[in-house]
Amino acid sequence: MAETPTSPLEATLAYAEDFHPEDDVLRIARQRGAEVGAPPIAPSGGAALCFLATAINARAVVEIGTGCGVSGLWLLRGMRQDGTLTSVDVEPEHQRLARQSFAQAGFSGGRVRLITGRALDVLPRLSDGGYDLVFCDGAKQEYGDYLAEAVRLLRPGGIVVFDNALWHHRVADPTQRDPDTVAVRELGKLVRSDERLRPLLLPLGDGILAAIKLSG
Repeated sequence: MAETPTSPLEATLAYAEDFHPEDDVLRIARQRGAEVGAPPIAPSGGAALCFLATAINARAVVEIGTGCGVSGLWLLRGMRQDGTLTSVDVEPEHQRLARQSFAQAGFSGGRVRLITGRALDVLPRLSDGGYDLVFCDGAKQEYGDYLAEAVRLLRPGGIVVFDNALWHHRVADPTQRDPDTVAVRELGKLVRSDERLRPLLLPLGDGILAAIKLSG
């Protein structure tokens, strides 16, 4: 059971989270993720992914961090019906469970390409400018490298999205200096200073950082 909000701010954030209910397929996928130690994106963050994929009529999407399929389901529901999701994860068991979730949601195998491996080994093999959206939810200390790859992979007008951009309320606290927090904090600086990108930070879930690629 969720904790009762103790302040107007907490109540507002809880309201925003509850605004996007999940169906049985998503709830089951979320439960699978919790059971195997693959925490998925929050429902509000998933809704943001779906919204962005719909807004740009995404046909080709890359996902770093398949988990058990929660974020992939949200992305697929926002993509074109002829779109393909390429999802990368180091854990084959997670991807097996994700495939079950996709099938239960009615997405054929042709809609999803699952690649098992380390993202920084896989991404260089993907085509320059061939993707509409890149979603990153992998190793936090590799976020800066994911950004560089995403900018290469995206077409102009494409969007890169990072989950955990607030990293459990640690990024906004300058006294927090653990490697993951520092990496996520540095990512924000990189995105904000890159003239090729137009960024947006949303306090949804654990934080969503998105940026549109303006040019090549």
